[in-house]
Amino acid sequence: MRRYDYVMAGGGMAGLSLAYAITGSRLAEKSVLIVDPETKGENDRTWCYWTRAGHPIEPIVSHVWSALRFASHSWTHDFDLGDYRYAMVRGDDFYRETLDRLEQHPRVEFERGRVIAIHDEDGCARVETDQRSVLATWVFDSRFEPQEYEQRSGPHHYLKQHFVGWIVETQQPVFDPHTPTLFDFRTPGHGEMRFFYILPFSEHRALVEYTLFSAELLSDAEYVRAIETYLRDVVGVTEYRVVDRERGVIPMTDEPVVRREGCRTLAIGTRGGRVKASTGYAFRRTQLDSQAIVESLLRHDHPFHLPAAPRRARMLDTMLLQVMYRRGELSERVFTALFRRNPIDRLLRFLDEETSLAQTLAVMATVPIPPFLAAFWRTHVLKKV
Repeated sequence: MRRYDYVMAGGGMAGLSLAYAITGSRLAEKSVLIVDPETKGENDRTWCYWTRAGHPIEPIVSHVWSALRFASHSWTHDFDLGDYRYAMVRGDDFYRETLDRLEQHPRVEFERGRVIAIHDEDGCARVETDQRSVLATWVFDSRFEPQEYEQRSGPHHYLKQHFVGWIVETQQPVFDPHTPTLFDFRTPGHGEMRFFYILPFSEHRALVEYTLFSAELLSDAEYVRAIETYLRDVVGVTEYRVVDRERGVIPMTDEPVVRREGCRTLAIGTRGGRVKASTGYAFRRTQLDSQAIVESLLRHDHPFHLPAAPRRARMLDTMLLQVMYRRGELSERVFTALFRRNPIDRLLRFLDEETSLAQTLAVMATVPIPPFLAAFWRTHVLKKV
């Protein structure tokens, strides 16, 4: 059997990001096999993130903003991000940049197929695909089946962040091209966490996205009706052209992730818990994870020496998921308090799990206390959802 240094079981964002990081490091001479049933290339999604440092893959950043807007029924505010920047990455730009490098690299191979099973062998792993079997020194597994997620049960939350977005063009200048809207709660919540998200590209063009955190999806007609109503009643536009659409479902769970799946296998991407449980942000977390894996391989000759999220961050994710699940009608109030009563840099560090214990407590002191105490009691004392 053919042997590779690294096998990527899945060639989506996580697998391609890790392969890209490997080929740009001192591991560039290692052999890499990327197994995926699809050829990536379409603009199938949009990723965003905030950062104070440089961008992990600079050529793919299509828009950068230095401000953010928050809007609710009771309060609206524009934030100057200071040292932070909010960046947007289009799926087609990401695939083009990563695949251009990887397809030209002499030590990288692609296989169109599915990984069926991964077995530990003596000093390596045996990877079975629907085409053949190969050996690998290390396997990085990003396979994720939504139906498996939907069938899970237990004392954990299994919500979904689901969204439908339209890129719209208008004749009238209705968008502020300098300020994306991170949250706009001025829409019916129906007892759930529902809001709109706007990425403006010009005064006449923007991505307008309807986002929900809930256990169940909506019908196609409900998403469409909500977006049309928002554009008419909140944005104030009735004549527009929809030039592109996107939709997605992101798992929002606090189920503990076992990243080391075998002696030679590490879970990455969504499978490896890189989606933050309470926000759904994953792109920058995945890039940082890729860099940490490369560093672990270089320093320790294995990929498992990785930083763990602070325990308090996991606990707070669980509490927020519980509030959204049991008391979804409080979501607007909770997020309004977070943005209104915290400096934006502290809040972004908090969401990045970078605040100290004192800073974390200061952030939590700004939200309505009773529902979070109830969430803590139910999830951490009674061990219920």
